[in-house]
Amino acid sequence: MTGPELTVHFTAEDAARELRADVRAGLTDSPKWLVPKWFYDAAGSELFERITELPEYYQTRAEHRILSRHAVEIAERAPAGTLVELGSGSSEKTRLLLEALRKTGSLREFAPLDVSESALRSAIELIAADYPELVVRGIVGDFTTELAAVPPGRGRMVAFLGGTIGNLLPHERAEFLSAVRGALQPGEWLLLGTDLVKDPDRLVRAYDDAQGVTAEFNRNVLRVLDRELGADFDPEAFRHVALWNAEQEWIEMRLRATRAMRVRVAELDLEVELAEGEDLRTEISAKFRRERVAAELAAAGFEHSRWWTDEAEDFALSLATAI
Repeated sequence: MTGPELTVHFTAEDAARELRADVRAGLTDSPKWLVPKWFYDAAGSELFERITELPEYYQTRAEHRILSRHAVEIAERAPAGTLVELGSGSSEKTRLLLEALRKTGSLREFAPLDVSESALRSAIELIAADYPELVVRGIVGDFTTELAAVPPGRGRMVAFLGGTIGNLLPHERAEFLSAVRGALQPGEWLLLGTDLVKDPDRLVRAYDDAQGVTAEFNRNVLRVLDRELGADFDPEAFRHVALWNAEQEWIEMRLRATRAMRVRVAELDLEVELAEGEDLRTEISAKFRRERVAAELAAAGFEHSRWWTDEAEDFALSLATAI
């Protein structure tokens, strides 16, 4: 088998253009906001890996337990020939799916998609070495816009794990799920990871840990803006805030200005006034109930065929079939 392939649909120039557009839109809006994907430079990715190991942050462990227990059943119900992973990162959890699908004898191809070319290149080289029988095609792209790059064919399963769908606003989720459905043929599958509604205090602790790692992760987005856009944010002048929005059933992460300030973003020729106590919303993380997951999948053209949770019912994996 030949070595892994890497196709770039999202270049450094594309990322720079999107960053400028997102930051201008968010900092000139009221209330102000930033897009969470800009957390993940090298430092942010390292901080997030630390978050996943914190005692308060249950999501990664819960999803791993579900896959450990049910990957074989998933593979039997969805014997995919091609596994497509969106926002793949290191593809660590996906190895459980790869192993299960390998046992069914159906799997021929693995196609992870991620915006980070360096992370994806490293991941596909490791996967190709460990699964030499597979065709491995990495796709550098944004999962919200590059679904057309998913390899064609039949018998494909798209895996969107980690609860990342919760970072999308409701209309964005609807657009995304419809786009996934549009990329699939009837009878093909989506495997979706969703964090579940639970005790609000526990949810807040998961996003505001005692060690302050999430706070540093949150403030890191300002360091990205300082470095990439010539901004002069002082990250230490912002307090990390995590709030439960009961009406929307999502966590909001914010950065709260501890003093009045004027920030210049040189690359955008933009000056931003922040009052003392003013918030920048940096992320939402929606939490789900089974009924909402089924309804949103149905609206996009999927049948919600299976639902698995961990023993504490903290997290769920849904298998949906394109209809």
